[in-house]
Amino acid sequence: MEENKFKVPTETIELPSQGLLYPESHPLSSGKLEMKYMTAREEDILTNSAYIKQGTVIDKLLQSLIVTKFDYNDLLVGDKNSLMIAARVLAYGKDYEFNYDGTEQKVDLSLLNPKPVSPEVKASKGANMFNYTLPDSGNVITFKLLTHGDEQKIDAEVKGLKKLNKDASNEGIVRLCHMITAVNGDSETKSIRDFINNYLLAKEARAFRQHYASISPDIDLTTSVTNSRGAEEDIEVPITINFFWPDARV
Repeated sequence: MEENKFKVPTETIELPSQGLLYPESHPLSSGKLEMKYMTAREEDILTNSAYIKQGTVIDKLLQSLIVTKFDYNDLLVGDKNSLMIAARVLAYGKDYEFNYDGTEQKVDLSLLNPKPVSPEVKASKGANMFNYTLPDSGNVITFKLLTHGDEQKIDAEVKGLKKLNKDASNEGIVRLCHMITAVNGDSETKSIRDFINNYLLAKEARAFRQHYASISPDIDLTTSVTNSRGAEEDIEVPITINFFWPDARV
């Protein structure tokens, strides 16, 4: 069979996690993956009304762009965020314009760097499992960093709870239940949920979330802008509709 003469260029993308949280046998344990440039097919994905309505358009896009073969559900959330930035740069260039504080801003996306890898992640040796001692009660929780698959389960559970009670506001608790895998060595789901619902102090939950964020590999979206008063200010780059639809006007 004649080899396809049409080639789409690809790039090697480095992951913020450096592959340290994937098992040694996993394709992403190298800390890199191959991604192709966007084609007309991917632009069709971006304009697919069904994907947009379902909230899956970015995932469908990334799955189409990623060349390396692996289970997309295994992808750590921070690594996925980095791939989204890379996909935007490869598709529409590094310059991203957005409005902040009533002024037009432009950021060079290629200058956004991964957060430094935390000592905890460096010591993980392919095991996505960490311990954290709560500062007041002294209880030790074991937790993992969330993957795309975990986020899908969280969304499904939250939607299910809202069907039972449309006024329910429990996403924070559901998220904690999927992060925490054991309390004082007890990994029973019932025990974990009982602890989170009835014994986890609010200030300890906040401290844990801050610790979780501090060790999670991710892309650093911080950039410096000049606000409407002419002062320099550090903000997190807002991901608006213009991100993948640069010709949109909002």
